[in-house]
Amino acid sequence: MKKRATLIVLDSVGIGALKDAKDFGDAGAHTLGHIYQKTHMAIPNMLSLGLGNIENSLVPASEAPKGCYGRSEEKTRAKDTTSGHWEMAGVIMEPPFRTYPNGFPKSVIEEFEKKTGRGTLGNYVASGTEIIQVLGDEHCRTGKLIVYTSADSVFQIAAHEGVVPLDELYRCCEIARSILMGDELVGRVIARPFTGGNGKYTRTENRRDYAIPPVSETILDSLTESGYTVAGVGKIEDIFCKRGLGLINHTKNNHDGVDATISFLKDGKADFIFTNLVDFDMLYGHRNDAEGYARALEYFDKRLPEIMACMHEGDIMIITADHGCDPTYPGTDHTREYIPIVVWGPSLKGGVSIGTRKTFADIGSSIVEHLTGKPFSVGESFLPLLK
Repeated sequence: MKKRATLIVLDSVGIGALKDAKDFGDAGAHTLGHIYQKTHMAIPNMLSLGLGNIENSLVPASEAPKGCYGRSEEKTRAKDTTSGHWEMAGVIMEPPFRTYPNGFPKSVIEEFEKKTGRGTLGNYVASGTEIIQVLGDEHCRTGKLIVYTSADSVFQIAAHEGVVPLDELYRCCEIARSILMGDELVGRVIARPFTGGNGKYTRTENRRDYAIPPVSETILDSLTESGYTVAGVGKIEDIFCKRGLGLINHTKNNHDGVDATISFLKDGKADFIFTNLVDFDMLYGHRNDAEGYARALEYFDKRLPEIMACMHEGDIMIITADHGCDPTYPGTDHTREYIPIVVWGPSLKGGVSIGTRKTFADIGSSIVEHLTGKPFSVGESFLPLLK
């Protein structure tokens, strides 16, 4: 019997502040719980699998959960996309990526301007949706690139698609990526194209991330080297620089991401499907839109039975997150939170708590053990608890 694993990352759906959250300015954050308290969203399918049975979930528990459930701490001292995904794939960053709360050094900006041939605006910590409203008109008038960062290790470049063609914006990002290495290493350079005019601008779906390859072996590398086929959906290819991926579908939104996951399950070519659904974070968390976030969770919940219907004996599915981004919390940055872990498979028993894991890497170790019979070298597999 062929075994498969599907890992679905609901980007930023954290489940309560970590013990060290106060060190990040995130004490009291709870993405899932606060959205539920504000909207009373309907997510019956995830609840039936045990999402509400997780400790301090703040959403209703099931009397007889069909899945297994728990949560995890993040060992890496960070709260960004790259660190979260890398850790669940077996790479724990010590020390974490550098951040730039006071903007990037003058030497970095000058080199970037020289190599791109364009000036810059901004260079401070900002909300991506707000900074384009503030600087968008000047950008359109001058052609200067909008550069900004956040509490994460990111160098973000915003440009109007009618002023800076996408190909040029992507080239500028590649230039920034080449500069921001060594002593000035950042986790990701991100292209943030937008459209609009006269002080009213909207980001488009043509975002692109430029990460660096993982600094050590991941479960994607290990599985691929062992002859398994790994599929990446959404920005997984960006986060891992395509390394360890045999199949790729770079989707633009949650709808496409769910469709692509189902397609990979139906065609049977992939042994491991790694999906990131980005809308929760990109469209709603950072924009403090709890109602929109709730609608996105309801949409995923409605489509969850379609995903489950494509799974066979020997398959497992893990639903998790990579960090928090509480839309009810002050500010627009990610929040340092536990992540939920919900596990389901036709052959797995339900109603089992896997407790609080010490590292996201336990997820990857469990996937490798499911597929190969042996856990990964980093993390502790929880698979024995589920049989």
